[in-house]
Amino acid sequence: MKEKILTNVRIIDPSQKMDEIGNIVIDEKGKIKSIGKKSGTSKSAEKIDLKGLVAIPGLVDMKAFVGEPGFEYKENFRTLSQAALAGGVTSIVTMPNTKPIIDNVSMVDFIIRRGRDKAKVNLFPCASITRQKEGNQMTEFGLLKERGIIGFSDVNKTIQNTELMSRIMNYASDIDVLIMQHAEDYELAKNSCINQSEVATRLGLQGVSDIAEKIIIERDLSLLSKFPCRYHINQISSKNSLNVIKKNKSNGIKFSTGVSINNLSLNQNDIGEFRTFLKLSPPLRSEEDRLSLIEGVKNDLIDVIVSDHIPEDEESKRLPFAQAATGSIGIETLLSLSLELYHNNSLPLEKIIKCLTINPAKILKIKKGTLQEGSDADICIFDLEKPWVVKAEELKSKSKNTAIENRKLQGKVRMTLLQGEVSYSN
Repeated sequence: MKEKILTNVRIIDPSQKMDEIGNIVIDEKGKIKSIGKKSGTSKSAEKIDLKGLVAIPGLVDMKAFVGEPGFEYKENFRTLSQAALAGGVTSIVTMPNTKPIIDNVSMVDFIIRRGRDKAKVNLFPCASITRQKEGNQMTEFGLLKERGIIGFSDVNKTIQNTELMSRIMNYASDIDVLIMQHAEDYELAKNSCINQSEVATRLGLQGVSDIAEKIIIERDLSLLSKFPCRYHINQISSKNSLNVIKKNKSNGIKFSTGVSINNLSLNQNDIGEFRTFLKLSPPLRSEEDRLSLIEGVKNDLIDVIVSDHIPEDEESKRLPFAQAATGSIGIETLLSLSLELYHNNSLPLEKIIKCLTINPAKILKIKKGTLQEGSDADICIFDLEKPWVVKAEELKSKSKNTAIENRKLQGKVRMTLLQGEVSYSN
């Protein structure tokens, strides 16, 4: 690869507390050679004038579903990669709820090999915490970690058994693995499909209270005080959960928390008259909850913003609300929808980028999310002011179940580089 110089670019890198106009020099091996206003130039290098666009580290999405194996008709490595790169995402944590479920060494070998052959982004696969995600028996954390598993999650299922959860945390603490919990009490959430509220009553749908989320967080953080493992709450959705998180962080308990961009940008009223593409887990809650989550990001109670990318085919979404599949695609619109929080003065730009880059990288313990010299030149370049409208048919994902169809956004990815090579350009 020829040496490249990205010139006339606004560089924002929270890992270096950098926000300045300058150059980014990428060497022949796809690494950052120098960066910033004092960065040098070379006559022999390929120059790309970015004309004042913004460059940030490639986004790290901590929660996305890829359909391979078993659900290739919903998404595959190729279409996921295309959607991710179009959204400036260069590193993805993939969930284990494939078919078969990723809960053994042979499946890990298969998924890593298939991803290496077919994906065009950095993939970091998760394995399930329990066999078949049934919440009964732990998977072999040590063996799976050795084979390349980045963390463990039962995705949309909670470890309900408290005694088992204590053993999981104890073992995870001994071998330093990341546990990613879906916080929602199964018994309280059973058969529900929407937030418990006046909206649920009006639509005649069974709702779930935020108590279902809060009670699991309280239990797990109590266990964490005794078994201090690497623990991450996949997504929270309510003000009450934030209060628990604030209390425990002030007491010195160490853990991390994620939130879906959907819960930061939408509320239960957006569901309207049974819009099934907005059937999500955790569900969209009240406007008060949404505003509290934004404050949680601002005050460092929430560490990570995720896309919660869940592709579903149209047939499974075009059903009565209670029977429709849960989830929405979102990896391609993750950055643009997050930038909405900057444009409406909800969050500082640096805070948003931090939650999408270096914060998840630190939690995962991977060398991504930064533009420091010597790091991989995984770079997202975007136009901060570019207006556009989300059209499902124009998105790269194989499934088109976006929760924000026809939404007007401001800020669009123009180019994505992966290890110094231009992988997407618009």
